Amino acid sequence: MPMLPPRSPIDVALGAFFLNLLRYVVFALPAFVFFHRRTPRRFLSRRLGPGPVSEKQARREIFYSLGSLAIFGLVGVWMYALAQAGLSRFYTDDRHGPVWFVLSIPVMLLVHDTYFYWTHRFMHWKPIFKYVHKVHHLSHDPSPLAAYAFHPLEAVIEAGIGPLILLTLPVHRGAFLIFLTIQLFINVIGHLGFELYPRGFLRSPVGRWFNTTTHHHQHHQRMKWNFGLYFNVWDWLLGTNHPQYESTFEALTTPVPESPVGAADGAEPALAGELSSRPS
Repeated sequence: MPMLPPRSPIDVALGAFFLNLLRYVVFALPAFVFFHRRTPRRFLSRRLGPGPVSEKQARREIFYSLGSLAIFGLVGVWMYALAQAGLSRFYTDDRHGPVWFVLSIPVMLLVHDTYFYWTHRFMHWKPIFKYVHKVHHLSHDPSPLAAYAFHPLEAVIEAGIGPLILLTLPVHRGAFLIFLTIQLFINVIGHLGFELYPRGFLRSPVGRWFNTTTHHHQHHQRMKWNFGLYFNVWDWLLGTNHPQYESTFEALTTPVPESPVGAADGAEPALAGELSSRPS
């Protein structure tokens, strides 16, 4: 018996597209406006790139992100068809209870982190890179709008985590939606262009296992390093962390002395430019 009510492929594709678009608008757009168009002075010393992001770059990131969202909608049709046919482990009732509902979310994040690391490294393979992943790296100094700025082929690969999870793990619809929301939020943070984590975060027992904006921003600048998404586990195990990742993070998060009284208003942006030129 079908697990989900019958819906047309067009209805499913449009539903998935607009749900993902809503998340993109809610997370990526405000972050872009706040940090890249109305940057508060207190964050200028935390800027990772030279900034500001050009209008041309912003339009390109939006264009490719909308294309990716359309492809995600088509993959949503495939996922829906698998559920309708009883081939996925997707469910909507309470058969597995609240404990698994909660635990399934970090499990999905761990599975996705592994999937992302290895597909990411594959897309950096020289024969593949220029046909699949180069579009995303056009944003050398990325903004939050680049969260989904993928070539169509990369968008298919990125969306592949959905069917993989639903074919292998029993996942409640609500837990899966929470997972997708966390995924986009972390993606936006990775492309933020400003480091928000506090000084010493990487030296804390918990922080050393999580990635930061500095980590992914370095990847956009030095492409052979820093391939992870949520966690700094695979990069640590396989030695693909940038050699100056931790020192760059510490330098960036070290408080900058206040400008002398009477200094010109442009002093802090200039200092932000100096910070962006630190080794990456």
